[in-house]
Amino acid sequence: MILIPLKIGIKTIEYSALAKKITIEQTRNKKKIINDPVYGFVNIPYDIVFDIIEHPYFQRLRRIRQLGLTSMVYPGAYHTRFHHVIGAMHLAIQAIDTLESKGHLISDEERKAVICAVLLHDIGHGPFSHALEYTIVNGVNHEELSILFMKALNKHFKGELDLTIKIFTNSYHKKFLHQIISSQLDVDRLDYLTRDSFYTGVNEGIVGVDRIIKLLNVHNDELVVDEKGIYSIEKFLVARRIMYWQVYLHKAVVAAEFLVINILKKAKELVLDGEDLFATKSLKFFLNRNLASSDFESNPEILKYFSKLDDYDIFTCIKEWIDHPNKTLSTLCSWMINRRLYKTEISPEPYSDEKMNSLKAKTLQQLQIPKEDLKFFVFSANIQNNAYNPKKDRISVFYKNGETKDIAEASDQLNISSLSTPVTKYFLCYPKILTL
Repeated sequence: MILIPLKIGIKTIEYSALAKKITIEQTRNKKKIINDPVYGFVNIPYDIVFDIIEHPYFQRLRRIRQLGLTSMVYPGAYHTRFHHVIGAMHLAIQAIDTLESKGHLISDEERKAVICAVLLHDIGHGPFSHALEYTIVNGVNHEELSILFMKALNKHFKGELDLTIKIFTNSYHKKFLHQIISSQLDVDRLDYLTRDSFYTGVNEGIVGVDRIIKLLNVHNDELVVDEKGIYSIEKFLVARRIMYWQVYLHKAVVAAEFLVINILKKAKELVLDGEDLFATKSLKFFLNRNLASSDFESNPEILKYFSKLDDYDIFTCIKEWIDHPNKTLSTLCSWMINRRLYKTEISPEPYSDEKMNSLKAKTLQQLQIPKEDLKFFVFSANIQNNAYNPKKDRISVFYKNGETKDIAEASDQLNISSLSTPVTKYFLCYPKILTL
């Protein structure tokens, strides 16, 4: 009679030990290593980081291209937002290690929060990254959506991202922690310049990331660069300027992005006019509605629909719409799929109404499209870029005597000051097939 409870007790102990062993193994299993093509091995330092990466909201970033339609010009540019945020997280870990080695106190909770904020800083990007930011929804940028995603994930993880959101929104008392995530010299820019250069093959974008991170410091709660890093920062700013004009704002990339924007605008027009247009469930939800940021905040279901929207939705529909009876939509879609991009001209001055009207008249005559659809075929706009904007957030150089100077003032390169002046270029797009 005594053996029975004793046996049960042994089994209870065994089951308890087994459960403990499984729990330990599950915890250890979250300490993964990711093999990144740019930096090598990247460690996942916290369980919450693993859990965020595993979440469907985050996994969507695997299906969002980092450079949108840049692959139309640089065939290797197929890397994703997932690649980028993992790389930025790796650089954030290195930056925190550097600051701690210089005596700046960063608690483990702050460290974890910064890493999570960097990991989530781009989670609000829609299909093709920046290209469709204001097309699918009205006036809602990816930063606003990233915060909404963070709040939703924070609820899911029972408040574990409270500090992450405070640092990301710059409402935490240690302002330099926010600057690691978002500033003129943040890990976001350091990664995307390095990574985009790697995948496009544009070597002018290569910067000394390791050296810059090793020379980061903090002075008066501001992220600064030790004076030995002046030349590395100069190269960083010049590289950023070159990458913008040679890659991000390349005229063929601009043409491709406006082509897909116009396709979705026309599709939305047709749907709102009552056309039963083929679309994936997620895309149809947004084509049927004119949504603003307030709608996302008042109805959490909208964010769930957005979380299922990616590049594949757009391209699937564009392929299908090639055969649509609406000539404007089918023509634009055919151009997109077969890379028949707009002819694009760039000028330092705006284009004259005379030239615009001439191109519109020839387009109407040769393409036989409705007059109200000319806006999708002939248009002009401007693009602006300045590699450095000291009015928004300066890069400060820290000297041994405790003095700080803006990089434009500290640099002996005259062109650094000129980089802070915005450069505006005007572009004109029209059908390449026009007989001029």
